[in-house]
Amino acid sequence: MKNKGILIFLLIMAAVIIAVFVSEFLSDRPDRSKPNPFAYDVEEFKNVDPELILYEESKNFKIGFEVPAAIAVNNNKIYVAGDNSLKIIDLSGKLLAELNLPTKPQTVEVFNKTIFMATENRVFVLDEEGNILNEWEQLDENSFITAIAATENNVFVADAGGRRVIRYSEEGEKLGEFDGKAEEGVLHGFIIPSPCFDLDINDESDLWVVNPGLHALENYTYEGNLRSHWERTSMKPEGFSGCCNPSHFTFLSDGRFVTSEKGLVRIKTYKRSGEFEGVVAAPNKFVEEGRAPDLAADSQNNIYALDFDKKMIRVFEPKNNTGL
Repeated sequence: MKNKGILIFLLIMAAVIIAVFVSEFLSDRPDRSKPNPFAYDVEEFKNVDPELILYEESKNFKIGFEVPAAIAVNNNKIYVAGDNSLKIIDLSGKLLAELNLPTKPQTVEVFNKTIFMATENRVFVLDEEGNILNEWEQLDENSFITAIAATENNVFVADAGGRRVIRYSEEGEKLGEFDGKAEEGVLHGFIIPSPCFDLDINDESDLWVVNPGLHALENYTYEGNLRSHWERTSMKPEGFSGCCNPSHFTFLSDGRFVTSEKGLVRIKTYKRSGEFEGVVAAPNKFVEEGRAPDLAADSQNNIYALDFDKKMIRVFEPKNNTGL
C-alpha cells in the first residue's frame, strides 16, 4: 500500500509538471504571448497636438534625382545635390543651372559664392559655373564625410567614419581636428552608431555639432573645446529618440535650431537656449520609418526639407507668415 501511494503521488506530480510545460508552451505562441511590459507604442507619437505645429507646408517640387543627397540655401537660391550633379534653383522651384560633378555627392555647403561639395572621403571646391577650383587631399578609407560648414577662413568637415570634426583653411590646409573627448572624462566623444553626423555655424559664427548617440547638440570653439551643450532624450515632441538623432539640423536667421529625425520622422524648432519651441512637420507627414530630411532655411525663416523618400523639396512657412 505504501508503494502504491508513492506511485500515485509521482503520477500526480508528473501530470502537474506536464500541465505547466504545456501552459508555458501555449503562452509563448505569438498569438498567446503576454504583452511586453517594456515595449512602447510609437503610434501615439505620430499625431501631434495642432497647437504645437508652428509651420505649414506651402509648396513642394520634384527635383529629378534618383538619389538625392543634400540641400543648402544661400543668397535666395537653393542648391540641391544628387546623382552626379548639383542643381541651382530659385525659391519658387525654377531651375537656374545644373552643374556636372566629378563624382556622386554626399553633402554640400555654400559660402558666399563658393560651393563646397564632398564625396565620402574628399572635398571639392567649385564656383557657380561648375568649375573645380580645388580638390582637397583625400581622407583615409575609413572616413565618411556627412556635413560641411564654412565661415570666413575656416571650413569644418564632419567625418562620421572617423568620429571626428576636421578644421581646414579655405584653401584646404588642415588646421586641426577633434573628437569631442576631454582628458577629464567629462565628454564621451562623438557617439555615432550610423552615418548621421551633422554640424553647422550660426549667425554669430558659433560652431555646433550633433552628438547623435547622446541626443545632444554641442557648441565648440574652433580649436575643439566644448563651450556648452544641450540634450533631449524622449519620444515626446520635445525630445529625440532612437540611436542617432537629430540626424540633421540647421539654423534660422536669428540662431534658433531646426532639427530632423529618422525613424519617427519629424522636424522641429528649438530656441537658441535649446528649449523646445514647436513642430514644423509631424511624423504623419512622412514615410513611416523613413530617412530624416536634410534641412536648410532662408532669411525669412522658411524651411526647406529635402525628403529623400519622396525625392522632393518640401517648403514649410511659419503660420500666418509671421516669421516667428
